[in-house]
Amino acid sequence: MNKSLTLSRWFVGILFIFSGLVKANDPLGLSYKMQEFFEAWGVQGFHDYTLTLSVLMNAFEIIAGVAVIIGWRMKMFSWLLLLLIIFFTFLTGYAWLAKNADGTAKFASCGCFGDCLPLTPQQSFLKDLLLLVLIGFIFKYRHSIKPLFKKELINAFLIFDAAVLAFVFQWYTLKYLPVVDCLPFKKGNNIVELRKLPADAVPDKYEYEFVYEKDGKQQSFSMKSLPDSTWKFVDRKQTLVAKGKNNEPKIKDFDLKTPDGADISSEILEQKGTYYLLFLQNFNKLSTSDAWVKQMSKLGKSQKLIIVTSVPDIAKDFLASDIILSQMQLITCDVTAIKTAARAVPTLYKMNGPVVEGKWSAANFDQVK
Repeated sequence: MNKSLTLSRWFVGILFIFSGLVKANDPLGLSYKMQEFFEAWGVQGFHDYTLTLSVLMNAFEIIAGVAVIIGWRMKMFSWLLLLLIIFFTFLTGYAWLAKNADGTAKFASCGCFGDCLPLTPQQSFLKDLLLLVLIGFIFKYRHSIKPLFKKELINAFLIFDAAVLAFVFQWYTLKYLPVVDCLPFKKGNNIVELRKLPADAVPDKYEYEFVYEKDGKQQSFSMKSLPDSTWKFVDRKQTLVAKGKNNEPKIKDFDLKTPDGADISSEILEQKGTYYLLFLQNFNKLSTSDAWVKQMSKLGKSQKLIIVTSVPDIAKDFLASDIILSQMQLITCDVTAIKTAARAVPTLYKMNGPVVEGKWSAANFDQVK
């Protein structure tokens, strides 16, 4: 029994620490995934708090993982872990079963291990079922678990260190971009190629049903047996027959347009030589007195600098106070695509044609040469 309990604790603890660290590498990614769930449930009021929830949840996973390994305060942590895994199991089960109106899955992933190790909702649900069993086993025998170290001070010190690591690491990744970049816009990637469908893509297969009306009566027809012109078209319905494979580009909705709506993605991304993309979003957190404004103004004097935003009118007003930046080319892009490309506000890309050569947050714009 003791060996089984110890193995269960180490397995659960290591998995929670790993899960927490992977998501702590990109807290904004989990924050956006939370917003996706809230939108699916029709709840909009929590969007301003998802980043805080993300940071706290990631920190708790790391702290709880350490606690269950060293056996610290197991009466409390066994309860917390049990409640958390019940909630996670419900969440991943919902993500697996939830469907859109056309029968396709509502969620592509649950964000359980972030973008670095994407799991399907089904895989996440099965993983949580296993954890539920193991945590239930730990919970049942929680009273027999003794701390790894006899001195309380040592156990408390390890928990304190875990907490400091969890919060400092997330502060760093939010300020300086993720330490490990698992997004499709990472350094070295070719954006033009990743906007294309993979060569081995298999499209979804649908069956179509057409509804026509004649003499006040409606009737359904298949694609192969459409009626003559005396019938009036009413509606078309589609049903997913077979789910395709690998049929989405790695980079979606990254369409660069002029403020008037003209698509100039190819013109921008396929140009020769070096240029820079400055992603600006969420102007509530920006000020014209910030140090990065002068740094980008200096860069714009000698290099081709293009401003990318989803709110061009606000960006134009913001940049008007700087003579150099106000003259830079301003293009628009989908807000979700910008959130994926730029995990910090603002974020700068150094591009060589369609290839990302460098990425910086405002905190280290001084490193741009």
